[in-house]
Amino acid sequence: MKPFAYLRPGSVADAVRASTDHPGARFLGGGTNLVDLMKLGVETPGLLIDVSRLPLDRVTPTPQGGLLIGATVRNSDLAAHPAVRGGYPVLSQALLAGASGQLRNSATTGGNLLQRTRCTYFQDTSKPCNKRLPGSGCPAREGVHRDLAVLGHSPACVATHPSDMAVALAALDATVRVHGPEGERTVPVTGLHRLPGDSPERDTVLEPGELITGVELPPPPDGALSLYRKARDRASYAFALASVAAVLTVRDGRIGHASLAYGGLAHRPWRAHAAEDVLRGAPATEDTFARAADAGLAAAEPLRDNGFKVTLARNLTAGALAELTARAASAR
Repeated sequence: MKPFAYLRPGSVADAVRASTDHPGARFLGGGTNLVDLMKLGVETPGLLIDVSRLPLDRVTPTPQGGLLIGATVRNSDLAAHPAVRGGYPVLSQALLAGASGQLRNSATTGGNLLQRTRCTYFQDTSKPCNKRLPGSGCPAREGVHRDLAVLGHSPACVATHPSDMAVALAALDATVRVHGPEGERTVPVTGLHRLPGDSPERDTVLEPGELITGVELPPPPDGALSLYRKARDRASYAFALASVAAVLTVRDGRIGHASLAYGGLAHRPWRAHAAEDVLRGAPATEDTFARAADAGLAAAEPLRDNGFKVTLARNLTAGALAELTARAASAR
């Protein structure tokens, strides 16, 4: 491992200032992704800025009736929080579907959002990769891409974003709070991660020195039910081949609120707006669910070996919507 310096700042402002003063520095939360990438030689920061002990480790109600989740709240604590389990079960389920218990005990909310792709070409410094070395090429397009993107990819990159939590947050219309050299701002979770385009080396819209300080959830829609479904190669400790987060209200057999997001299919959590348009106001039937799934995945462009992911996501969507509708009916 290459030598690096270590700093534990006393405040958010100090952390941002240190990052601004040291280009190439990295913020360190739980380290469950960054440290692995440092061991592989993919990340080589000259300075680690440890933000794990900043006072950002609380889950608090907002005046609007939602929740504010601090950036250093551990994934295991967030999944178990009564307000999350009660009001946002899709988020708890997504967190519990990710990694192992030991990793969830270390991983943070902010770090989970900023974890990088698990594409094998990105992680192997002996291989070209546009995300790691811009302009070097994307061997995954013609190589091993079974697990990679079917939505929103480009000739420059077909990597997927690995977070389960981010998919649930996208379906919940969460907002990310950011503090940077120019002050504070907010970014919708659906706008935080970039599609690859011609610049896949940029994972997010964050500017240099900007630190995620929290994630805000709006109040859940009245009567909403939610769930997270994930398909993977083994029962645990595996990233999603495809996943869906769904939030739904059903009254008198018709769908009111509907929000859907996909994981494992794109460079970012993929909000399925076309599927939502089909669902809203429609009867809660298998035909509606199938049409919605088709609409949500209509833009898919699978590669040679990953077309099965479209069928997988379609089935996950229809099954999740049917389960939520059955729950709504039994709750009457």
